[in-house]
Parts: sequence; structure tokens; C-alpha cells
Amino acid sequence: MFIAMSRPLRSLFPYLSILLLTVSGYGAGVPNDCTQLIVGIAPDWNSKHGRLQRFERAPGGTWTPVAAPIPVLFGKNGAAWGSGVAGQGESGLRKAERDGRAPAGVFRIGTIYTYDAQLPAGSDYPFHQVTTADAWVDDVTSPDYNRFVTIPDPANPPPWFAKQKMRHKDFAYRWLVEIRHNSDPPVPGAGSAIFFHIRRGVDRPSAGCTTMAEPELVKLVSWLRPSRHPCYVLLPAAEYDLKWQNWNLPAPGSEKAGR
Repeated sequence: MFIAMSRPLRSLFPYLSILLLTVSGYGAGVPNDCTQLIVGIAPDWNSKHGRLQRFERAPGGTWTPVAAPIPVLFGKNGAAWGSGVAGQGESGLRKAERDGRAPAGVFRIGTIYTYDAQLPAGSDYPFHQVTTADAWVDDVTSPDYNRFVTIPDPANPPPWFAKQKMRHKDFAYRWLVEIRHNSDPPVPGAGSAIFFHIRRGVDRPSAGCTTMAEPELVKLVSWLRPSRHPCYVLLPAAEYDLKWQNWNLPAPGSEKAGR
């Protein structure tokens, strides 16, 4: 049925549309198609230490833990609101390039990047074996900012390549699991190159990634399945308690069932 609107009401229609999209689920937390969820909890916004746990659900079902919580490290300066599936509309400190903070919110999981020719046994997820020509661009002036790129001639790399290459003589980057922050599309300066990767020590936080012991990261890699559209949520504990219902997250205390 067509309903005629007055001119003043028609002028408000774009804003009403945005409101309706928000109420109907835009940015409302974990997407319905996500049935694997990685939950990261920090004690507060400035914490570099936290815990992480994996959950699963049937479509439309209740989250069930599949492993006990593990210790992880976030950014050296804590966390700040990022841009992903949820979180970009929140007020407060925003993630920025080189701020030393991990992005908070809900994010899709992208590609796995590894030095190895294959993933660990039991894995089934899209991956790329990193070569000496591969880089992840963190230059805010580059048109490829926050993108994976491959240069044509690694024997004669451009000047920027040395600081942005992905293949290092460094065990920490053997496994990189892409956390899709600021990806669709990238906004220059809003933060780049966010991954799960191996920690360098029990008290050595990252510049903005989420890091853990290698055996735990291998378990995560082996568990991921593309058909289950995995996501990652990172929140300080107080924010988690406020948002878990509206964001379709596991109830606080759910981790007890996984111990």
C-alpha cells in the first residue's frame, strides 16, 4: 500500500532510513551466518593482557565453548574501537595507525598467511604461502593501504618494501590469521595489518594484533572452517557485559563450560 508523505516528512526520509537500518540489525553484532566465534576479553581499555576462547553454534542456536580460555596479548597500549562488522559506530577512542592499540568490535576472519607450504593437519581454510615478494601495506599515503600486495621483482624491491614485507626471519609471523579490521574499504590512517600471530614472549604485547603461544594458534588455525563464516570479537570486560545480548555474543560466564 502506498502512503503519501508530506514534503517535510519526505525530507527526513534518508535519516529515517538510516534509523530503520540500525534498528533492524545493521552493525548489530555477530552476523547470523557466523557459527564459529573467537572471543577476546580485556580487563579494560588499556590492558595488554587478556583471555581468548573459541565458541560454536548451530545456525540460530546458542553458543557453546569448544575449548578452555587461553591467555593472549593485545596491543601494547590496550584497545580502541575498530571498524568491522560491529563497533565502528561506537563513541570513544578510535583505532589509528601506529597507536599501539588492538581494534575492538566484531570482525570477520580473512585469509591465513603462512611461511609453510601447507596448513597444520586437519585444517581446511583458505591460505597463502608467503613469499619474499609479499607485503602488507601500512603506508597511509599508498593506494594499497591495508592491502596484501605482491611486488613484481623481489630482487629489486621498492624503498618501502623493507618495512612492510611479510617474510621475515622471525618465528612470530609463521602463522598470520587476518582479522578484517578497516577492510571494506580501508580508510587511510584507521589502522592496518591486524592479525592473530605467535607471541614473542608472555609479557611482550604487539603493536595492535592479538598474539598467543604457537600451540594455541595452531589449534585455532586447524579449527577454522570457511563454511562457518568465523568472526572475532574483542571487547573490554565492562563493554562485553553491556553488549553481549544485543551483539549476539555468548553469555558472560559461558567459558566455565569449556574448562
